[in-house]
Amino acid sequence: QVQLVESGGGSVQAGGSLRLSCVASGSTYSSNYMAWFRQAPGKERDWVAAINTGVGGTVYAGSVKGRFTISQDNAKNTVYLQMISLKPEDTGMYYCAAGSVQYYWDAANPDQYNYWGQGTQVTVSS
Repeated sequence: QVQLVESGGGSVQAGGSLRLSCVASGSTYSSNYMAWFRQAPGKERDWVAAINTGVGGTVYAGSVKGRFTISQDNAKNTVYLQMISLKPEDTGMYYCAAGSVQYYWDAANPDQYNYWGQGTQVTVSS
């Protein structure tokens, strides 16, 4: 079992920045990818970014590329999502996920992730 706890959400104005954190505990060795997803009210959960926890490779959704950066601190079992130039459309609940992903092109598929956090709310006002 893997437990994930997100933090760092909040309310910011458009153009602002936030850094989300996801602390993992438990059997983290069973997961080789960690990712961030987000869900806006009334919409489906969308993939944002993912990181291969072994080699550090990262992939991003087109809508956030160049504005968001996913990173990890293995010593702290923590994955971060640095978000800059935030837009109102970035508003939503942000979830951290961990899973075993065989191919990097599958990293955006939520079905690849076995473990999910409770989420942290990000609200961007115009």
